[in-house]
Amino acid sequence: MATPDPSLYAGGAGNVGDAGDAGGADRSSRATRPAGRPRDTRLDEAILTATQELLEEAGYPGLTMEAVARRAGTTKPAIRRRWSSRQHLVIAALADMMGTEPTPDTGCTHCDLIEGIDTLSRAFGGSLGRRTLPALMAELADDPALDRVFTETIFHPRRATTEAALRRGIERGDIRPDADIDLLLDMLGAPTYHRVLFGHLPVTDSLAHDVVMTVMGGAATPSWRAHYQLHHEPAKS
Repeated sequence: MATPDPSLYAGGAGNVGDAGDAGGADRSSRATRPAGRPRDTRLDEAILTATQELLEEAGYPGLTMEAVARRAGTTKPAIRRRWSSRQHLVIAALADMMGTEPTPDTGCTHCDLIEGIDTLSRAFGGSLGRRTLPALMAELADDPALDRVFTETIFHPRRATTEAALRRGIERGDIRPDADIDLLLDMLGAPTYHRVLFGHLPVTDSLAHDVVMTVMGGAATPSWRAHYQLHHEPAKS
């Protein structure tokens, strides 16, 4: 699960826990809190899960804090002690679902990129993406502070891990050293976001693979191409 940005929580990381919350250790990555009753991380989990389920069912415009509280078995004040607004809660739920460090380091450049981009497909391949992302993006455009929370919590951390994978690819000799990293990053993520925002084509299970292989088709070195053809493409008779 993603490590939420402390700025998503009402009052930052210094809020005391809710009365009646039992101690939990499911999310050890939560921000360290000062002395006092520790916040129940199991309730955090329940609230984020409830938010994700309701986004899938009703979409972002239909999401209310009251509905989340009912689904999570808690109260609206308990949610607001953690997240100051519905928008902050949704950003936290998306970060939790998508992950903020999606791209691994397995030693295989294209495999790592596919895994990283596929987290977008898994998050937005159903109805949640279309019901959530366009409306949320519209609100971010009118709220610079909220936009900063989104970019610092989701966009920049995810982009950084994918950038690291591309630079490892250059070091391995898989990607051309003169490749435009920023352009490659945009090309890798844009197809999924474009399909979610406009809904003209589905986010398919193979989209991440197809996008990465198209990008590698232009950015890869001859040695990577030769290795890939040897190990992945059928021999011509």
